[in-house]
Amino acid sequence: MTVKSSTGMRNHVLAVGSVKDALDGSVLKLYGGAVPVDADAAAGGTLLATVTVNNSGTAVTFADTADSGVLAKNDTEIWSGLVATGGTCTHYRLVKPTDSGNASSTEIRVQGSVGKIGADLNVSDNVLVAAAIQNIDYFVVALPSG
Repeated sequence: MTVKSSTGMRNHVLAVGSVKDALDGSVLKLYGGAVPVDADAAAGGTLLATVTVNNSGTAVTFADTADSGVLAKNDTEIWSGLVATGGTCTHYRLVKPTDSGNASSTEIRVQGSVGKIGADLNVSDNVLVAAAIQNIDYFVVALPSG
């Protein structure tokens, strides 16, 4: 799967503000099951965990500067979330906490695959266990070079 941006995300970056501005204040939702066709579609599958700063409910942020076209997670934050429902994690969505998950062409969303290797978000084990804490140590958003 290729990382997919919602229409709302693309419109924001084109006319309103930066990628950082769009994504700061988001939460990372980890899902199992069916992957939505695109980031405008309703959330699909089963929500396994919601990742925030140190599992506190505080939305995550990104680094103050990009390096070589890559914007990384804020390295002063620990991104983690309690696994509410165990299962095999297949995809993620980076969304604002107020995002209902319904189909939308205005919500700011980034969606990608999750796996052990070769995914948009690689994790040490994509089989999540209920009541465990899931850490995300490395997360970047990149724009392709010309």
